[in-house]
Amino acid sequence: MHDTGTGSTGNTAQPSRRTVLAATAGVTAALAAPGPAQAAAPDDSRLHALLSRMTLQEKVGQLFVMRVYGHSATVPDQADIDANLKEIGVRTAAELVAKYRVGGIIYFTWAHNTRDPHQIAELSNGIQKASLELPRGLPVLISTDQEHGIVARVGVPATLFPGAMAVGAGGSRSDARTLGRIAGAELRAMGIRQDYSPVADVNVNPANPVIGVRSFGADPRAVSALVAAEVAGYQGSGVAATAKHFPGHGDTNVDSHTGFPTITHSRELWEKLDAPPFKAAIAAGIDSIMTAHLMVPALDGSGDPATLSRPILTGILRERLGYDGVVVTDSLGMEGVRTKYGDARVPVLALKAGVDQLLNPPDLDLAWNAVLTAVREGELTEARLDASILRVLRLKSRLGLFRSPYVGHGGVDRTVGTRAHRAAADRIAERTTTLLVNEGRLLPLSRRRYPKVLVVGADPASPSGTTGPPTGVLAGALNELGFTATALSTGTAPSAATIAEAVAAAREADAVVAATYNVTAGSSQKTLVDQLVATGRPVAAVAIRNPYDVARLPSVRACLAAYSWTDVELRAAAQVIAGRVRPRGKLPVPVQRADDPEQVLYPIGYGLSY
Repeated sequence: MHDTGTGSTGNTAQPSRRTVLAATAGVTAALAAPGPAQAAAPDDSRLHALLSRMTLQEKVGQLFVMRVYGHSATVPDQADIDANLKEIGVRTAAELVAKYRVGGIIYFTWAHNTRDPHQIAELSNGIQKASLELPRGLPVLISTDQEHGIVARVGVPATLFPGAMAVGAGGSRSDARTLGRIAGAELRAMGIRQDYSPVADVNVNPANPVIGVRSFGADPRAVSALVAAEVAGYQGSGVAATAKHFPGHGDTNVDSHTGFPTITHSRELWEKLDAPPFKAAIAAGIDSIMTAHLMVPALDGSGDPATLSRPILTGILRERLGYDGVVVTDSLGMEGVRTKYGDARVPVLALKAGVDQLLNPPDLDLAWNAVLTAVREGELTEARLDASILRVLRLKSRLGLFRSPYVGHGGVDRTVGTRAHRAAADRIAERTTTLLVNEGRLLPLSRRRYPKVLVVGADPASPSGTTGPPTGVLAGALNELGFTATALSTGTAPSAATIAEAVAAAREADAVVAATYNVTAGSSQKTLVDQLVATGRPVAAVAIRNPYDVARLPSVRACLAAYSWTDVELRAAAQVIAGRVRPRGKLPVPVQRADDPEQVLYPIGYGLSY
């Protein structure tokens, strides 16, 4: 979940957990039996031979997946060299691999790893070359967070799809499978072979500050089906999918990046609500599962985060659910895993709990030496390390990294961001936009009656799936559909002066489209919308993140849920506004009344059409 910079998903109404769970109870059911164990492992003789030749230091390195700055494995920019020296003690990715023999590297946009597809392919090849040329060199498992929607590390010209909650609104397993297949093929072409997706959390808490639209929804049965479909798509394209965040992060009001959440579900409720998507992922043959940095007292009363909990990771995930694939931690730099123990203890305790990959520790040298010392002093056995390394080696072998670790530019050109792939993403998005309000049949908006459209509203920080601010993208899409649309960014907290400017502009337009972003009771976004409505111009709101905004906007004549402000979802919303596409999305989460959060305003499955 190490999605630094994605912003808060905190929401509008603050209903009780009981209310939201009750709203989903009628449409959910537990998956009665745990999923079967992973398929029998292939012949491990070659992998055991590799293990037998590795030094203890090399084995320790294979357990780590680390960040590194730079667009090149050997000649990054000077600023990236400086950042690497400061944070890791090496200059380049090649030096990182040589010094610590890390088994994996994770790409981030902010680490300047993902400028464009060809550069990414070159970086991947450079990392593989640096590792394979070492004595007893092994291929590196390169990973990233490409969830789509609001979390995407690889941007355009790669194909960007709607995020999970939008896919949940579409409700199509075929679309989820297609998303995984295409996205997986593009990642593989760039040398990225492990994707930390899909999110398997069931988001039943509208106030969840970190999951929100990253979840498929609030119905565990629907979430399970879509998780399994995406897993099949990704892994059918040769990329390891990762179900996250076990044992479930969907009912928190604390962000584990900055705090230590507690899940208060009973064991029975966990079985019904949180467990089913992970069982479905295991039944689908999921290659890896990511842990959550949160406490679940009903599953482990020690007060430890799940990442460090042997009862949860070994007792439940390994033994009860029969999972024998790779278990990777969420980022070890997050506060949720650092609250109780120091950075030197966390990696050791995670391995003792049953983890295989240690992701992105804040201080690699400290963590690496802590694991090495724990083995030398007998707290961890070398056999324990071997068990995890063997799982990782099996995964690398299954992905073909021993046979074909490199990628070619021809593959990038043939695969990444093709016209067919982008068209598929648009078609999927067009099935996700959800129409919640349409008084007087305002939508579809008539070009004859309302030729001049003002697009105003929030322009939050852009994820990789955007080519510009949401108001500009939405206005541009409406212009392409025959309107004369202008954009005015008012931000997520418009001032009185900004609101006055927007109101003046609205009086010169025939209709207004307002992009809203997590509207709260006291938000000046609500004041903006109310004053736009008071001009007498028809106002259609587009919720560009959480769909709960509609509960705070009773004055608008129309309201759509787009579930994200990425280009693909804004283009789809424009198509619906213009009547080129009928709205087909259905709410995958319930929306509560703003004035009485105990009451459901719009239930799961609600959505209008025309």
